[in-house]
Parts: sequence; structure tokens; C-alpha cells
Amino acid sequence: MMQDPHPQHKAIRHEYESHGVDAFYRDRGRDYRNPHEPQIQRSLAIAVRDWPLDLTRVLDLAAGSGEVTLVLRSLGAGSIDAIDPFTFEAYEQRTGQPAGRETFEQIADGALSGRSYRLIVCSYALHLLEESRLPRLAWQLSRISPSLLLLTPHKRPVLRAAWGWKLKQEIVVDRVRSRLYESTGC
Repeated sequence: MMQDPHPQHKAIRHEYESHGVDAFYRDRGRDYRNPHEPQIQRSLAIAVRDWPLDLTRVLDLAAGSGEVTLVLRSLGAGSIDAIDPFTFEAYEQRTGQPAGRETFEQIADGALSGRSYRLIVCSYALHLLEESRLPRLAWQLSRISPSLLLLTPHKRPVLRAAWGWKLKQEIVVDRVRSRLYESTGC
């Protein structure tokens, strides 16, 4: 019987529950592929088509294996930086460019201070974070970019104005929620 070369294609939620999110990515980050990549690609392409997004300087936050970066490149994005402390090897292998390794905790503590982006795209990551950890992270992100595009398979997270973000638009494509936020702190 042939083994699946990407065992994370099994229900990732069950893996998260069994091993924890951090352990899952620590053990499988090098070979990670998001099983929802086609839905992410479609959602992102529609958001770029329908919303006035500035793609001149983008941060692909929680970059996975580069699914967002590859779509943005195909849509004419300019400079794209990426960060993922768990899947940076998969990202680098697939995109040919390095990825930063800052964690959400480090970013919440100001690790990206002094950087500037026109857009931050974060797909399939912030819904995994405990809500109590979101305010500081969201605030720091609001200081480095005027726009944040969240792609999530859930209704959460919902960022609040007190955390530096105001919801501008939302669409749902293939059960993926794309939310465009405008910074109130940048």
C-alpha cells in the first residue's frame, strides 16, 4: 500500500488536538503543504481582483509552504517578505526565497518594529491563536502596515478596533473567509 507523502493531509485538526499546534509544525514543518491550498488560491485571487490592495510591499505572515507568495507573484506583486518559524524550510524550497523565523510571540513583543509593508497577508494561522494573545500581536501588526488581509476557515479571529484594526470588507469563497482590515494605528 502506497503511503501518502504528505501525512498532514489527514484531518489536521485531529493532529492539532493529538499533538498540539506547535508540536505538529515542529515535527512536520519541513514537508508541510496546506491541504486547502486551492481554496486559498481562489480566495486570494478574488480579493486581489475585487479590493484595492497595494501589492508593492507585502508580508506573507505564517507563510506555510508559500501558497500565498506564489499566488501574489502570479498576480504581479512587488516585494514579498515571508515569516514562518515552523515551515520556513518548506517555504524556501518551494519559493526559492528565505523566510523569517519570528514567532507570533516575538512579533507581539515588537520584533518587526521599524519595518514597513503596504499589506500583510495571513492565511490559516490566526484562528489557531488563543484570543488572549491576539491583542498585542494585532497591535504590533497595525504599526507596520495600513492593511491586513486574513484568510481563515473559521469565523474567528475577529480583530477589534482597540487592537488597531477596523474591518473594511469580507467575502466567503469555498468556505474560506477573506477579511480586509484597515489599520487604525499606522
